[in-house]
Amino acid sequence: MASCFRCEQSWHFAREYPKVSQVGMAGAMLLDSACDLANSKALIYATQCYLPSFMTDKDAMHLACSQQLFHTSCWGFKADYKKHLRNQSYQQSSNKPAVPELMARFLHSIFPLCFQCIIVTSVLGFIPKFIHSLTLQSDIQVLRTLKHSFDPNSISSTSYLNTWDFMADPCDCAGEQFLGILCRIPLDDSPSRIISIDLDGAGYDGFLTPSIGNLTELTILNLSKNKIHRTIPETISKLRKLTRLSLAANSLVGTIPNEITLLKNLEHLDLSGNRLSGSIPTNISGLRSLTYLSLSGNTLTGTIPDLTGLWQLNYLDLGSNQLYGNLPYFPVRLTTLSINYNILTGHISPIKKLKDLIRLDVSGNRLSGVISRDILSLPRLVYLNVSNNHFTATELVNFSALGTELQVLDAQNNQFHGYLPANLVKIQNLSTINLAHNQFYGPIPRGYGAKLERPWRILQRCQKLP
Repeated sequence: MASCFRCEQSWHFAREYPKVSQVGMAGAMLLDSACDLANSKALIYATQCYLPSFMTDKDAMHLACSQQLFHTSCWGFKADYKKHLRNQSYQQSSNKPAVPELMARFLHSIFPLCFQCIIVTSVLGFIPKFIHSLTLQSDIQVLRTLKHSFDPNSISSTSYLNTWDFMADPCDCAGEQFLGILCRIPLDDSPSRIISIDLDGAGYDGFLTPSIGNLTELTILNLSKNKIHRTIPETISKLRKLTRLSLAANSLVGTIPNEITLLKNLEHLDLSGNRLSGSIPTNISGLRSLTYLSLSGNTLTGTIPDLTGLWQLNYLDLGSNQLYGNLPYFPVRLTTLSINYNILTGHISPIKKLKDLIRLDVSGNRLSGVISRDILSLPRLVYLNVSNNHFTATELVNFSALGTELQVLDAQNNQFHGYLPANLVKIQNLSTINLAHNQFYGPIPRGYGAKLERPWRILQRCQKLP
């Protein structure tokens, strides 16, 4: 404290008023109380609060008479106040120093601080805001750059980006300022950091700035449902704390950068609905924390890599791409698997190991052969879509004994032939079935008629049978 006040009485201030020592800029706090140009009452406050062991009531009155001096700079306050006190006849008792001498020493000690703070601003009440910004400056600069990377004409008055007013601090705002931003507020004096950018899908037209990699504390980045084009910047690999990355429903081009596989904390990755090309990175299975992965709706090519390393994955959507080859083995915890509308061939037997599967969509491929009883009898399967493939038959299953959960079966436009499978009527929960555009023949089983009365809401255009 002595280095802050540079006067022999400073230890009295620290002892009597620890609040001063709690503020990083101790001098600024003292000036805010003793030299506040915006509040003329601060003089009496400083007299009564900071010098109680030295000042009498009469001394306070001397200071109160000088309130008008607070509308000048601290230079003027020092000179005029010393002159004012010299003209007074009152002196302190013998065991206390004279007030003029005491105040001269006091003013001499705070004078350099006054001068420095006046340079910053003429209103000392705002000094703390300028001296210590709550948010790290480099984080603020990234937010500025991100906003400037979008066409201003695409930022509507009701959008989140329109609330990004940099006259305020992103981590020290309230109400409708900086919507879509979350911060981590530290317990010490270190600056706050941006940890989440979760923008609305307002149709922002622009690109993802490479400076996004400087937000090293970011855990969530969601820019979905906009018009972001260009490529995914490689600097995204710097976001090592990222747990959720969603850039879905944009216009991103190029390949999925290999650097994305360095984000070991990722739990949710959604790049669907873009124009990404190339192959799926083979080392994507190193993202061991992933529970959700969607790359659908792009133009990805190549084979599906080995994903068994993603042992926590429960949602996988690779649909509507140009992937080819045989099916690999998939992570065993999957509850949703969509690989529809690709160019996949071979059998679907690898899927039989997915005992937790609830929804399976392999439609729109070139899969062939028999749909085995292991697939049809998956214990939790509710939705099964095998339409638009080259399947020829299904194995007989005693569904009444299995107690399957299947509710929807879509097998249209395949190469099924022979009699309609009579055992389908034994699936208690089945409500929608589509067997259109196959090669079935023979009479319609009696059980089908009973099901059509109520349980089967849809029996799509099964070919006319004799």
